[in-house]
Amino acid sequence: MARLRIGSRGSQLALWQAHHISDLLRTRGNTVEIEIIKTTGDKITDVALAKVGTKGMFTKEIEEALLDNRIDLAVHSLKDLPTELTDDFEIAAITTREDPHDVFCSVKFSGIEALPRRANVGTSSLRRQAQLKALRPDLKIHALRGNVDTRLRKLESGDYDAIILAAAGLNRLGKTQLVRQEIPLEVMTPAAGQGALAIEIRNGDTATRTVVAFLDDAAARATTTCERALLSKLGGGCQVPIGAFAEVLRGRLRLNAVVARPDGTKVLRETREGYDPVRLGEEVGEILLRRGGNDILDEVYGEGFIVPQQP
Repeated sequence: MARLRIGSRGSQLALWQAHHISDLLRTRGNTVEIEIIKTTGDKITDVALAKVGTKGMFTKEIEEALLDNRIDLAVHSLKDLPTELTDDFEIAAITTREDPHDVFCSVKFSGIEALPRRANVGTSSLRRQAQLKALRPDLKIHALRGNVDTRLRKLESGDYDAIILAAAGLNRLGKTQLVRQEIPLEVMTPAAGQGALAIEIRNGDTATRTVVAFLDDAAARATTTCERALLSKLGGGCQVPIGAFAEVLRGRLRLNAVVARPDGTKVLRETREGYDPVRLGEEVGEILLRRGGNDILDEVYGEGFIVPQQP
């Protein structure tokens, strides 16, 4: 049996994820330790994520620990990982996916449509902002940073009328009391990889790869590979106004994707089916670029919302 060291961010959710994986590894007789590593994204808490634009802002320091052999594997929210890893690393497993939906959380209001005009809504994501503004252009959107507890506390204290969060994180932490609405996928398409965990290791570390292989879920691997292929085609990282959700239906992959202006005035959606995850993702990405996605992304980059995370 192996002795493994897991690298993780120190947030409550990141540690839940690391302990979840460590528990699964221990059931196979392995000895596991967890090392907390503070990342750039954890240190910059007073600026909207879309304004930061640091490549691998939630992963860089953890990958450095992998390279230095201080840890053997890292547990990430897959949506935080850049779509193109350097040759030093590989994704050894993608776990069974949690609920990929975004959810509407509020103390007073039952859903997006129930919000009064010019209500204050908090979200850390240009993707969520764009799709929300397309539905309700009157809403006032505010950047929301901090861990899950911090965000919920700001909602409860009245700073916001509502906030939008990922269902997966709330489900994992058991903090669903303020969830009022599961937002339909066709209304708010999730981030690529949302709800999935990725196990990152050093490239060529066959011993660790073998030990964690049982964690790899075939459906999660296929669908998230498709979503990330689309994201890569569009040249986007996790903070761009791009959504992608793939599912396996009758043995085929169906990919739903969106590219939108942050103000919601232009939203491009595309749905296609296919068998090859990478080919389907790239095909849908190419279609969206031709339909005007390229202009939208050029505009977003030019306005300084983000720095592209991919070459």
